[in-house]
Amino acid sequence: MAQDDHSGAELAAADSSHAAHDIDVSPGTAVIVADSFENPGFPPHRPRVTDENPKRANRAQRTVYTLFYLSIVGSIWAIAAYMLFPIESNDVGAVRLNNMFFGLGSALALLAIGFGVVHWGKAIMADVELVDERHPIGGAPETQAAAVKVFTDSDRESGFTRRTAIRNSLIGALLVFPLPAVVLFRGFAPQDQIPVEQLSHTMWKKGTRLALDPSGVPIKASDVTIGSAFHVIPEGLSELEHGKLEEKAKAAVLLMRLEPDELNELPDRKTWSYDGIVAYSKICTHVGCPVALYEQHTHHLLCPCHQSQFDVANHCEVIFGPAKRPLPQLPIAVDDEGYLIAQSDFTEPVGPSFWERH
Repeated sequence: MAQDDHSGAELAAADSSHAAHDIDVSPGTAVIVADSFENPGFPPHRPRVTDENPKRANRAQRTVYTLFYLSIVGSIWAIAAYMLFPIESNDVGAVRLNNMFFGLGSALALLAIGFGVVHWGKAIMADVELVDERHPIGGAPETQAAAVKVFTDSDRESGFTRRTAIRNSLIGALLVFPLPAVVLFRGFAPQDQIPVEQLSHTMWKKGTRLALDPSGVPIKASDVTIGSAFHVIPEGLSELEHGKLEEKAKAAVLLMRLEPDELNELPDRKTWSYDGIVAYSKICTHVGCPVALYEQHTHHLLCPCHQSQFDVANHCEVIFGPAKRPLPQLPIAVDDEGYLIAQSDFTEPVGPSFWERH
């Protein structure tokens, strides 16, 4: 019989001799303790104040649904603050006021829901301690019936169906809570324009010259050598007074030149390139990060954020990573002076794939 070096307790091998000790051992156990202790069970139950005093229980219930109503007030205040303290100008004071009051409303909405749910669970729900025994995975009818019983007992013990004031205030708080975020994200686009339309089009149009980023100098086809890559913006972008960054975020392009015979172009896109020069959106189709790394020998574009890779030689199809669709291609040509120009805007939305679901 072996002994533990630290405690001196006798250890027995996990074989058929276990039956002598009346111990149920898992098949994966290597050794067992011969003198295992008994389960001490739960400590004596200590009733809460709300269990013994109905007035305190009613007070706790009022506290819970008051917190949920406060959450609704916080959400509504966040929406109102976003409108009452606009940040349309570059005034730092206006930005601070908007952030402060919007943040206070959102914090109240979130904290009130959290405090209300915690207080509900600690002061009102049934105070019962249980042990959840582990069982083999299975879907026997008895198991399914037991699962249904768990949900039924949980509903009865929590009082979710019976305590209508708490239930209705919680549902109202959860419905109103996301609205400040909806208003905030809607405010990213001009109020008098439809965001979907804004995201579906860029500055590129027929005849727009391709220019270097950030100088805005037009690019000639003769300046683009084999293996080179240029960060490109539409000509005239740098002269914009308003919305420059927004337009650049949609219209940024990577320009590369390969040997013409290395391009495997789709039949309907053979006129979209010029002598091996191709242009693709710089905005990753995963979550919109800039695809800024180009491997000349493999003709691969790499997004440094989440490592999506695109094959330039095969219309920028995804060859690795979480991106779900190729980078949109910008059709290009050359004007009479030899400058690269766009044939049109992108024929599909740029950026993350979820913009296509509108």
